[in-house]
Amino acid sequence: MTLNWPNLLTMLRLVLIPVFVVVFFLPYFWAPPASAVIFALAGITDWLDGYLARKLRQSSRFGAFLDPVADKLMVVVALVLILQADPRLAVAIPVMIIIGREITISALREWMAELGARKRVAVTWLGKFKTAAQMLAIVLLLYRYPIKTVPVYDIGILLLLLAAALTLWSMCLYLLAAWPELNREP
Repeated sequence: MTLNWPNLLTMLRLVLIPVFVVVFFLPYFWAPPASAVIFALAGITDWLDGYLARKLRQSSRFGAFLDPVADKLMVVVALVLILQADPRLAVAIPVMIIIGREITISALREWMAELGARKRVAVTWLGKFKTAAQMLAIVLLLYRYPIKTVPVYDIGILLLLLAAALTLWSMCLYLLAAWPELNREP
């Protein structure tokens, strides 16, 4: 295992997960904004560790493995907590779509890598846009409180629905790109 700044930031994201969960369940008025800040901090460290790995040429196999694991764990934990706090269909369906897509595409990427065709399912601009909408939605849903007359939570719900739609679209594109390999006889 290589200990460098990018990997330390990735490990920080993993350490933040239990802190995030505890803060989410605290019975204080400041808990929702604090959990939103912790989640946003995790998102910033995700961007920063990738930037530093490229800028400082500190990419490693350990980091390449751990980074997406840390990202997906934080997002899934946040989505499950949000759904637990608001178990409506408008939250449940996008959460199921997003988590289901993450599992499907992770498995697809692993399988395509084994075939030496991982580049066919590389991250696209649509995936990046989906991630941005998803991360902003989660921050707003965690924050919960209106800011003056701005209905933060309702905007978060709309962004979550947008993220779910983009999630389905990007999953279809990845599956179409992988279809020749999926359809090939062994």
